[in-house]
Amino acid sequence: MRVALKTLVIRSVAIGLLLAATAWAQLDSAPALPFTSRRALGFLFLTQEPLPPVTGLERVLKQMDEAARNFKTIEASVAWDHYDKVINETDTEKGKIYFRREGGEIQMAADFVDPDKKYVIYSGGKVQVYQPKIDQVNEYNPGKNRADVDSFLVLGFGGGGHDLLKSYEVKFVGLETVNGVAAEKLDLIPKSERFRNNIARILLWIDPALGISVQQKLFEPDTKGGSDGDYRLAKYSGIKINQKLPENVFKLNTTRKTRFVSPQG
Repeated sequence: MRVALKTLVIRSVAIGLLLAATAWAQLDSAPALPFTSRRALGFLFLTQEPLPPVTGLERVLKQMDEAARNFKTIEASVAWDHYDKVINETDTEKGKIYFRREGGEIQMAADFVDPDKKYVIYSGGKVQVYQPKIDQVNEYNPGKNRADVDSFLVLGFGGGGHDLLKSYEVKFVGLETVNGVAAEKLDLIPKSERFRNNIARILLWIDPALGISVQQKLFEPDTKGGSDGDYRLAKYSGIKINQKLPENVFKLNTTRKTRFVSPQG
């Protein structure tokens, strides 16, 4: 079960200037004040506490909060790279990924077409992985770990920005261009030791216009407990937000001979 869950988890100053400009615009359009009133107003501006600057991290978290409030569905093309450090090789899977908030439930579906067809669905608290090549569906029940799975699924895709602070040490790294997008990069370290045993570190690249992730990098722990081991890199493109999704993307198109198994361990 630990391996299965780990696989699913890896598989997501300007404001101050504007206020000042607005205040001066209002003064310019208002009737002229008596000299004594202007002096009093000037004294008020001099004595009032300056607004604290908005940090890069706070700005990104607010963008993510806004996106989370409006989140209903997301559809995107995805390329997942899996780097194996021991053999120094990278395997890549490509396909489409879908997210939907149905009531209070998060649903996810992924349709991979390259190199092999594979379908992954998370719905009703159950994970199903269908491989048509062998006509088999592996089913996993997260059980008591369902909340953990849900939180990973919406990491950068409909999850609130300030919610990250509950589970991670979050640092704003800066701007970095990803697939033509000037993305804002966040560095996340899980606070829970149990989490760090599976995922040592996460990098998120957030599109400031959308408030969601355009790229994610998940580092598995190395032999020394650091983050210099294998990693998964997810790159998203063609992102569509809050558009109606085909209902069949959350259903597996199996055959009458499909085997359903529930791996353990």
